[in-house]
Amino acid sequence: MVIKVFLASSSGSTAIKKKQQDVLGFLEALKVDYAPLDIACNEDNRMWMRENVPVEKKPTNGIPLPPQIFNEESYCGDYETFFDAKEDNAVFAFLGLPPPPGSKEAKEAEKAFILENGPVENGTVEIETVESETVENGTDDAEDEENLEAEEVDEENLDDDSLAPMKQEEAQEEVEDEEAKGEDDQPVSEGEEDLGSEEEEELRQLEAIVSLAFEMLKTPDIPILRKKKRPQSRKKRTSSNSQERFRM
Repeated sequence: MVIKVFLASSSGSTAIKKKQQDVLGFLEALKVDYAPLDIACNEDNRMWMRENVPVEKKPTNGIPLPPQIFNEESYCGDYETFFDAKEDNAVFAFLGLPPPPGSKEAKEAEKAFILENGPVENGTVEIETVESETVENGTDDAEDEENLEAEEVDEENLDDDSLAPMKQEEAQEEVEDEEAKGEDDQPVSEGEEDLGSEEEEELRQLEAIVSLAFEMLKTPDIPILRKKKRPQSRKKRTSSNSQERFRM
């Protein structure tokens, strides 16, 4: 594959001359074989370049300016696209050429290929190693899961053994509580009810007497009740009257 560079040897534009020199100098530094094609002295070269530059790459006036770069019949780009590829270390990809081994672009291309397709040894991808690793990882994961399940079962059995006496104690306490509740809930006989009502009545009366005594002590103005003298009987009165008459 030959790289074709279309340029104008007798251009009056210093900018075009500088761009052409940059492209040719960089290709020589990379040791890329190229063929310079002058459009100023060869009308066929100029017409071929104008016809093969894609329409979307042409300027608004429809006339592409040199330098224009081709790989055989395939269009690569103009100076701007070439400069962008140089900045990105992708000139060989821009030209459609394989990068030389050991170059920076070759290393980056290899890294990109490995990221997409995996490691390569002698031009073949190591699919077997990848599959074996996945199988081994799968078996390891299965074994880990089995061991984890066994540990969980052992822990559950241990917990059941340690909690057995505690469960027995709790069951015994529940039985005792139920028995105590049963005793409290037993019905009371009629005799016991009457006895309880009499005791309550006596307590009420005693409380009433005590409260009345406290009120009497608190109020000293209450007159003390005196015992009235009974009237003498009629017989005694008549006897006393007869004695008085006798004395007179």
